[in-house]
Amino acid sequence: MNPEAAKGHPTPKGWPTPRTARPPDPAVTARLAAARAGDQREFSGLTEPYRRELQVHCYRLLGSVHEAEDLVQETLLRAWRRLDTYEGRASFRAWLYKIATNACLDVLASRKRARRVLPPTTHPAADPNAAVMAPIMEPIWLEPFPDEWLVEAALNPETRYAAHESVSLAFLAALQLLPPRQRAVLVLCDVLDWSAREAAELLGLTVSAVNSALHRARVTLGKHYHAQGPGAAPTRPGDEATRALLHKYVRAWEAADVDGLVALLKEEAVFTMPPSPSWYRGRAPIGAFVASTIFGDEGMFSGKAAGRWRLTPARANAQPAFALYERDPSGGGYRAFALQVLTFDGDQLAEVANFIDAALFARFGLPAQLEA
Repeated sequence: MNPEAAKGHPTPKGWPTPRTARPPDPAVTARLAAARAGDQREFSGLTEPYRRELQVHCYRLLGSVHEAEDLVQETLLRAWRRLDTYEGRASFRAWLYKIATNACLDVLASRKRARRVLPPTTHPAADPNAAVMAPIMEPIWLEPFPDEWLVEAALNPETRYAAHESVSLAFLAALQLLPPRQRAVLVLCDVLDWSAREAAELLGLTVSAVNSALHRARVTLGKHYHAQGPGAAPTRPGDEATRALLHKYVRAWEAADVDGLVALLKEEAVFTMPPSPSWYRGRAPIGAFVASTIFGDEGMFSGKAAGRWRLTPARANAQPAFALYERDPSGGGYRAFALQVLTFDGDQLAEVANFIDAALFARFGLPAQLEA
C-alpha cells in the first residue's frame, strides 16, 4: 500500500489517482447535462461502465452476490435522484462509490446479523458418524462470487491485497468478521488503494478516525487471514499442474473414489456444506463422511455411487470451481446440486466449499440440468 496514503497525505506524483477529479471531459460534461435534464439513456451511459466494479465492491462489504446486485441497483437509483448534488469536486466514479458504500452500510446497520460467514466460524467440526445438521436457511452464509464480475484493470502493484486475492473465500470470510465501518475502511484503503483522506471524505469521518479504524481492522484480519504473500499467483486452471490436479479431482468424484479424493487433500483440509452448519476437518473425517454418504451406496443419497455425480468446470472467487450435478433417480439426466469452490495449497486441496443452492447456477450462467 502507498505509505503516504496511509498517513492521509495526498497521493504522490506518479501514482495512479482514479478517485480524484480530473479536468472535465467535454463528452462527460454533455452527458451529465443531458442526464440532469432527465435523459435516462445518457445517465445509463455514464454509470454502466462502473456497474461491475460496484458489484464487486458491494459483494466485498456484504458477502452476498444477490444483495450486491440489489445494492448496485439502489446505488444507481440514488445517483439518478441526487444527480443535481454532484458538484465535480471528486470523480464521478468516486461519487458512485460513496453512494454504494453508504448504501451497504445502511443495510448492515439495519440487520441483527451484520455479517455472512462459513460454517467453521459458527460451529465446531462435525463427527463424520453423526447425522448431518439441518440447513440454516437464514441469510447468514457467505455466497460464492462469479469471476465474470471481475474487472481486469491496471491496478497499483503495491496495494496491500491484489484484486483476485481480495475476492478469495479465505479473505472474504475473514473480512466479514470486521464491524461494517472497519470493513469499509479496509476495503477502500487496502484493496482499492484510496488514501485515508479520501476514505475519510467518503465516510464523513476524520483522517485520524479512518487511520484508527484501519489499524484495528488490520490487526483483526491478521489474526484470521494469512495472505499468500506478495507475488503469489492464484491457482489457474490453465496451468498444466493445476489441470492435472483438477482432472484427478473430477475423476474421483465421478467414480466415487474415496481414496482418490482423500489423496488430494491436505492433512488438515476442510470440507464445508452451507447451508448445513456441518463441516469436517482432516483427511480421515472427510474420507469417512464421504464414504458413508456422498460416495456411499446408501445414506442420504440414492442410487449407485459410481456415476451419481457429474462435474462441470466453473470459476468462482478467482479460484477453481465446479458445478456439481446429481443424477436424477427418476432418470433423464443430472440436476443442479451445489457449486464447489476449491482452495489449493501447493499441490494439495486445503478446502472444498460446497454451496448447496441450485439457485446459484443461474447467476454463474450454468444450466439447471445436464443430459445423461
